[in-house]
Amino acid sequence: MTKIRIYRIFDYVCIRRMMQQLNLPGYEPRVREDHKGKMEIFDGFRRKFVRLTPEEWVRQHFLNFLVTSKAYPASVIVVEAFLTVNRLKMRCDILAYGPGKKPVLVVECKAPEIEITQGVFDQVARYNMTLMVDHLVVTNGLQHYACRIDHRKKSFEFLKDVPEYKEVIS
Repeated sequence: MTKIRIYRIFDYVCIRRMMQQLNLPGYEPRVREDHKGKMEIFDGFRRKFVRLTPEEWVRQHFLNFLVTSKAYPASVIVVEAFLTVNRLKMRCDILAYGPGKKPVLVVECKAPEIEITQGVFDQVARYNMTLMVDHLVVTNGLQHYACRIDHRKKSFEFLKDVPEYKEVIS
């Protein structure tokens, strides 16, 4: 039988040293080492442990931020949602739904060392060609950019902060 080590608070401090400190509220994720010695983090939305990469570190912290700080119900969030854009299968990092199962927010997460460039915005804009949400967020855990799309006017406006759930569904 393979033993998998579950990490606790002391080990979490060690893991935080390995992973970069983010510009997001801290929380205590469940992390473990798999049978190959690779670190994994528990994703409560997918209900499984996934490989702990810098991008996953950002995603899990941002998910926690949406639920605890921005009042998004966990039940409306999908992680790595599949979509098709120009006959290409793609996955967006975080997708939140509003009433009537209408997508209302898409979030693209990058590792902290990845600079937020026009290419990253283009990526999330491609997702939105299919999703048609009104709110987009791009984050690398250090910088967060949120914008509101006005599809009628074909314009957008950058927001000062990531919108709360009540804002994206109104």
